[in-house]
Amino acid sequence: MTSGETPNHASTTPASDKPDLGPTVPFPPPLLFVGGFALGVVASRVWPLAFPWSMSGASVAVGLLLVAIGVALAITGVFTFRRAKVAVYPNRPARNLVTHGIYQYTRNPMYVGMTTAYLGGVVMTGIVWGLVMLPLVLLALYAVVIRREERHLTEKFPDEYRAYCQQVRRWL
Repeated sequence: MTSGETPNHASTTPASDKPDLGPTVPFPPPLLFVGGFALGVVASRVWPLAFPWSMSGASVAVGLLLVAIGVALAITGVFTFRRAKVAVYPNRPARNLVTHGIYQYTRNPMYVGMTTAYLGGVVMTGIVWGLVMLPLVLLALYAVVIRREERHLTEKFPDEYRAYCQQVRRWL
């Protein structure tokens, strides 16, 4: 549709005649994690909170390990999507339903990976406000991203996606 056209909102239009716009996620989902962590950094400068354990080389090592595991999970999800020729950024229609590879174990390996890496960043840096922000990040991720993706996949692959959801958890 060009900018001069208006969408047809007639209720008589069958669902199959509607253009497939995809999940219409308005921004790349990693921005939620970056934004949440950044807000945590700012909040920690204004209202410092002590980390519940002493920061040490062990904290940094555990944090780095979590970051590495998280990045590996996210990258595995990206590569699996790329091999299946599926758009990674959820602003395009799904071509097919990816249920193999890492997607046999979690429906959202990229988000699980980003969450794990985020937690690693919190442990590594000791920014407690980052941990405080994480539930808000995950709530926003669910409300603005995952619900749209799931709705799109249910509309596009109704039987296959419902069966997949019964077999594989959203997270872990």
